[in-house]
Amino acid sequence: MNTQPNHDERPRILIVDDERININILNTLLKADYKIMAATSGEQAIKAAVDGQPDLILLDILMPGMDGHQVCRKLKSDPATRSIPIIFITAMGDAENETMGFALGAVDYIPKPFNNAVVKARVGVHLRLKRQNDMLESLASMDALTEVPNRRAFEQARTVEWRRCQRDNLPISIIMIDVDQFKQYNDNYGHGAGDECLSRIAKAISGCVHRPGDVLARYGGEEFAAIMSGTHSAGAMQMAQQFHSAVADMKISHEHSKVAPYVTLSIGVATADKLDAVTPEQLLEAADRMLYEAKQSGRNTTRVIEL
Repeated sequence: MNTQPNHDERPRILIVDDERININILNTLLKADYKIMAATSGEQAIKAAVDGQPDLILLDILMPGMDGHQVCRKLKSDPATRSIPIIFITAMGDAENETMGFALGAVDYIPKPFNNAVVKARVGVHLRLKRQNDMLESLASMDALTEVPNRRAFEQARTVEWRRCQRDNLPISIIMIDVDQFKQYNDNYGHGAGDECLSRIAKAISGCVHRPGDVLARYGGEEFAAIMSGTHSAGAMQMAQQFHSAVADMKISHEHSKVAPYVTLSIGVATADKLDAVTPEQLLEAADRMLYEAKQSGRNTTRVIEL
């Protein structure tokens, strides 16, 4: 149930209850301040949480089939939904059930019948906490020098996007990027100039990445990595060429390079079309091998492999 247009940027709340009357009550109470999603079963709830990425889930415990505790356990075991706060809504007020819910990762309980003031207050509190946690998480996932995601963020995104592409039967590509002869750059221009160079490169190549689900990150040192979801090798090669062009267009002087008089990149690309036949680690290793081949073949080039 989406009560607002797609451009609505208000916090999203997923209400999960097998009784429509409860969904309607909560929707009426909250729709003025939040974008409402709804599910009437555990299976629907899990799909809605993965696809819709709500900011908060109001989850009924007593449901036929998969109950609220099972739904909570499954959501907390998936990196794509683990950080979404869950508030149980229940008519069961005994301490044993509340203890079990908190042990599974729920952040609060809202009892039935609903008290409007209590519902609004608890929803508001946990959404504020979620925003604060998201800000801290963002800072922890950002490379301080280049202001692009760091390796930790890359690994998290790789797990999430791999599962999404596997579920939707889509290809996925990984691109590994290395700044050619960067040690010589640092040795001759100084580390301050090297830092400035990396910052400019990061800004240029991250500007090529626009689609949701695609991630460009600093992988370490002078190495960057990109995840391209739903992308075949041809599309990944096109993106690699954009990376080359974006850096070449800046013409950052590198007089001590044996490759060119300006800063250049070596790039390795690996694509998996059938994700059941390969692991995320194997794809990353293949991209790294292609990067090594690009560097061995003279640098300032791209090598690609399909798995």
